[in-house]
Amino acid sequence: MARVLTLDEVNLDGRTVLVRVDINSPLDPSSNLFLDDTRIRRIIPTLNKLSKCKVVLLAHQSRPGKMDFTTTLGHSRELGRLLGKTIRWVEDIHGEKALEAIDEMENGDILMLNNVRMDEEEVSVKGDFDTLSQTKLVQRLVSVADAFVNDAFACAHRGSASIVGFTHLLPCIAGDLMNYELTKLRRALENPIRPCIAVLGGIKVDDSVIVADNMLRKGICDHIWVTGGVANMFLHLSGINLGKVNIDFLKNELGRSWNSTVSIATSLLKDFPECIIMPSDVAANVEGNRVDMSIHQLPIEAPLFDLGLTSIRSLSKAIKSAGTIILNGPAGVFELPDFAFGTIEVLNACAESDGYAVMGGGHTSTIVSQRGLSDKMGHVSTGGGACLELLAGRVLPGVASLEASAEQFAVSISKPIDHQ
Repeated sequence: MARVLTLDEVNLDGRTVLVRVDINSPLDPSSNLFLDDTRIRRIIPTLNKLSKCKVVLLAHQSRPGKMDFTTTLGHSRELGRLLGKTIRWVEDIHGEKALEAIDEMENGDILMLNNVRMDEEEVSVKGDFDTLSQTKLVQRLVSVADAFVNDAFACAHRGSASIVGFTHLLPCIAGDLMNYELTKLRRALENPIRPCIAVLGGIKVDDSVIVADNMLRKGICDHIWVTGGVANMFLHLSGINLGKVNIDFLKNELGRSWNSTVSIATSLLKDFPECIIMPSDVAANVEGNRVDMSIHQLPIEAPLFDLGLTSIRSLSKAIKSAGTIILNGPAGVFELPDFAFGTIEVLNACAESDGYAVMGGGHTSTIVSQRGLSDKMGHVSTGGGACLELLAGRVLPGVASLEASAEQFAVSISKPIDHQ
């Protein structure tokens, strides 16, 4: 992968810096109070490195049409509480109010603009870097800024104006969180300690199958252990009759992606038959009760909700002896206590392993955090979709933007950055 510029390589003191962050947070639906401020806390190291700058924060909360789609006023207050200083907020994104507020800033000030997804172009305009650079959001903010810092790894798979529109107009630099994520994930993808295994579960079967395809064909992983809905798909394609209720569930979840997912998974089973490890037993939800059974006892007209005990022990043993573990998605319906056993034991094995354990974003990172295991993992990603896209070998627009900008702008590490 090409390089990106980091904050340690530039001196931005005294400059006006646009900083795109992802502080999209869970909110209490009745009060709009924060249920979790983790994402806000994670941007503090970047803000500390920009303490002698005029920092203008671009952020979003949810998306239009969602119940938690709201302004970023609460985010500015929460950030101010964490930093112990006033964070000015403006009910504007790139209009006169925003530009005037930026003009009034002094070094050390932090200004948070309103939810960027309240801007129509941010939501609707698609295209390449140059197309997005022509949006009003980019054109107006470029006129008052010296540099752009992208610290929103969780949005790196989005090709929107606030993520990639500044590519050729301003020096674009990776914030500390963005750089940390890329460094940790590239360690697992580019030079994994062997043996390297991936544990892919959850119900986003299409995404996991593409991840498996990338990792096996590029020789990143030695084995793929499948759990959850991903395991059900591979068992089905290998000739195991799961029962109509389970096959119908897979088809409904995948929808239009069914045929393409089946095609990729079938090719993997043909090309890498020894590398895809499927469970030997499963746990079905029979009228609310956990019933463990061998896959040879299938089909059953009850939903399969977890790995069986034998499979859990086998997977845990493999994890503890691996040099690198890449895990994404729960092993079963972990929300139900009787079917959380597989997910809990797999995560415990990762925490106890001497290997480098990478936890994918989304549900996985949430479960790891809830169980207090974050500090025992090699890396717990903050990016759900972005992490999955990177593991699948896809180009992340936000990262491609940083790489292109690093090539374009010659930056001195001993002088303030200058793009004039």
